[in-house]
Order: sequence, then structure tokens, then C-alpha cells
Amino acid sequence: MTESHSRMHLLEVVRRTTVEERQARGRQAREHRPRTSIATFSPAADRPDPVALLASQETVRRQLLLPLRHSRMAANAFSFYRGSAIIMANDLGAMPSTQLVVQLCGDAHLSNFGLYGAPDRSVVFDINDFDETNPGPFEWDVLRLATSFVLAGRQNGLSASTSAKAARTAAREYRQQISAFAGTSDLDTWYSRIDVDTLSTWASEFDSRKGAKAIDKGVESARERTGWTALAKTTEMVDGHRRWLRQPPLLIPVDIDSDGAQALIRLMDSYRETLARDRQLLLHRYHVIDLAHKVVGVGSVGLLAFVLLMEGRDAGDVIALQAKQAVTSVLEPFTGASELQSSSLRVVAGQQLMQAASDVFLGHATTTVGRDYYVRQLRDMKFAPDPSALDAGSLPGYAVFCGRALARAHARAGDAVAIDAYLGTSDKFDQAVEAFSLAYADQVEADFRRYTQAIAAGEVNATMVGDVADYRVVSTPTGIDIIDPMVPSSPASRG
Repeated sequence: MTESHSRMHLLEVVRRTTVEERQARGRQAREHRPRTSIATFSPAADRPDPVALLASQETVRRQLLLPLRHSRMAANAFSFYRGSAIIMANDLGAMPSTQLVVQLCGDAHLSNFGLYGAPDRSVVFDINDFDETNPGPFEWDVLRLATSFVLAGRQNGLSASTSAKAARTAAREYRQQISAFAGTSDLDTWYSRIDVDTLSTWASEFDSRKGAKAIDKGVESARERTGWTALAKTTEMVDGHRRWLRQPPLLIPVDIDSDGAQALIRLMDSYRETLARDRQLLLHRYHVIDLAHKVVGVGSVGLLAFVLLMEGRDAGDVIALQAKQAVTSVLEPFTGASELQSSSLRVVAGQQLMQAASDVFLGHATTTVGRDYYVRQLRDMKFAPDPSALDAGSLPGYAVFCGRALARAHARAGDAVAIDAYLGTSDKFDQAVEAFSLAYADQVEADFRRYTQAIAAGEVNATMVGDVADYRVVSTPTGIDIIDPMVPSSPASRG
């Protein structure tokens, strides 16, 4: 039976409670959710079939691309975990919670952390995926993060003790970093960010030579992964201007003169109005010269995502923006529906709350047919380590970075004082999170077996045939869409 959670709110009025009162609230939360109780995971008696839960998400997705989604998720249990946040949200929602509300990432696995370029062009480390963000109990993000380390360790063939250590490390570092923020002024917490120097300092705490070398290599990779490097692989010069390549099924150009493309370009006007005025003026200097549909992520496959090439001063001054469809968060059935007027605003607001430095072009828009899109640069120095390359030394080390980064994100919008009082100074929370992560990783592996059996039985299609892979992007009465190339369309609908 799913626990009845009231709507979960962030602080919306001027805070007038004292530090002592906030600490008392944190300690009181132990009565509802004792720290040691977190260690136990038992699936609810009425737990939904995981395959059915995944299918429930697919009604709003483009059916043509779902086999690609499933082929990516079927790679291994860790990939399945990345694409199945809805399953864990259902399990966590069936359990008691601390009711200590923060802005949740909602999908805080280790691959959703990494390096990216801040507006001042420095490289920072933070959470970088917010499709599922919504206010909710802080421990849900911690548990999802810790479990991802266990699954990654198992996938990489590491020892059980190493995987367990990584999960425990993520929880410990979260707890200790929250404690640090509990004693910090709110303004200093807001200004805090994890830059290269911070990462190097943290690396020196557990491995001065190897850790520092890994940081340097990661930062170098991030600085090389600019928008231009992405364009070099995905565009070509045609008549003196850049154009998207056709790389089915991952990248399919759209006829720039089609009705659907022009509608999406007009949508940029309302998107631009959600930016700060200085960014609006900057963006006015660029115009759209090409458009394509791009498949992104693992769990996001099937949602619409368009990339726009925009030219400024000349053909050498080009930026690429990505407009990605936003839908209801998997958390909302358990935390309450978002109080914001659109899913795209929910994503943007959550990202701005949690990240210390967000993309200068991060904004949102809603089409006349009700589809929500959030917009950001396609790539801006984004880099994250390959999970399969994390070994016995680097897996727990990376858990340090992710645990601390998650604490910083939660401290910005939540109450670090109350959370710190709940967590305490002992390792009870760390040990409980470790035990939960091991048990829940077992459940994920069981769900993955059920999932692969469903694929083998034809219940789930994970094969995208060649003709379908080269799908068409068209204009329809409900906006721009993608269709099977074998399906006839009228001349007016071609795009």
C-alpha cells in the first residue's frame, strides 16, 4: 500500500524559526522515519509489475522510438536503472519518509553528475539532469545515488565490499557536507559551488596523486567538449552555412520551411522571454538556420527533442540550442503535483534551485497544443566519467564528489539545519543507506531479469528495424512530430 503523502512544499514564506527550532524539527523526523529503518527494503505486497510501470510512461512518447529506448535499457542492470526512475519512485513512495523537503533531482544516479561550463567559463561539478525534479524528502535522492554506485560496482565486476563502500561513502559525504552547510550562512550556501580547485582539494583527501590526475584529465576533457566539438561531428557546410547531418535514428534534419519547423522557430520567441533581459538581447543577435530531431539519453528516448542551429555575426559564429520535451515528473504521484504551471518550468526552476551555475540560455516554453519544452545549449563543456571505467579506487572516490555535490544542491533549497539534526554525527545513516542500497540493487537486478524476459517473449520490443530508424519529421495538426517513413503523408504535412 502506497503511503499517503501530503503535498510537499519548499519554504514559501519568510523563515522566522530559530536554529534551535529547526534542529528540533529534524530530530522529531526520526520518530516518523528512524534512521535505522532506512536500512530495510521490502517490496510492497501490491507492488506493480516493473514492465507495466515502464509501459505506463510510454503513452506520451513517440512509439516509433521506443524500441531504441528498450535496447539501451536492456544493455545491463545499471542501464536499466538509469531508464527506470519511475520504478524506484513508486517503491520510495510506498515507504514512510522523513518529510524533510528539499528540491529533489528525482533521478540522482552517478551518471547524472559531472563537469560543465559555468557562465563565467570556469568548469564546475554538479548535478546535470533535472527532468524528474520536484520537491520531496531528501533521502530519496541519497538512496537513488547510493544504489547507483552498488549497481555500477557490480556491473564492473568489483568486489561486494567495494560496491558497499562506495554506497556508504556517498551517504557519509552527504551527511558531513550537510553538517558543514548547517553551520554556514544562507548567502554563503547559495554562493557555494564546486570548482576545479575544490575538486582537487577533495581528491587530495583520499588519493593525492591519482585523484588529482583524474581531475586534471576530466577538466581537460570538459574544456574540449564545447559546442564546436559537437557541431564538428553532427554538421556539415552547405552553401557557406552549417547544416545538420542525417544520422538515423539519432539525428534527423527537419525541412526548415515546413509549417512545423516554423512553428517551433516561433516558439523561440516565447522561450526568449523567459530569459533574463541581457540574455534576451544576446539571443536576438542569432537566427535559426537549421533544425533537426535528436535522440537523447536513456530514459528520455521517445520524448521529442529538437536541436536548433543559430547563426550570429557570420557562418563562424554559431550556437546550438536543444529544445527537449518535458512531461510530468515520476515523483509527482507521491510528492504531489508540481505547483508550477508547466512541466518545462518545473524543470527549469528545479535546475536553477539546485545548480550553483546554470546555462545562460536555460529557459522554457509551451506550444499552442500544450507540449512543454525546456531549452538549453546542446553541449557546454559537459563531461562525466564513463561508469564502466570506475575501478576499486575511483568508484568510492567518485562517491565523495557526488555525495558532497548532492548535499550542496539540497542545502540551497532545503533546510540543512533540520536535515543535519536528523542525520546526527554517528554513522547510523551511512550504514542504513549502505544496507538499503545493497537490498535495492538486488531488487533492480530482479526487475531487470523480468524486463529482459519480457523482451525475449516479445512483450517488449527492443529492435528498431532499418526503415523505421530513418523516420521522418513532419508537421501535423498537433504540431511537429515524427512518423514511420513507410506511412504515406499528404504533401501539406511533409516536414
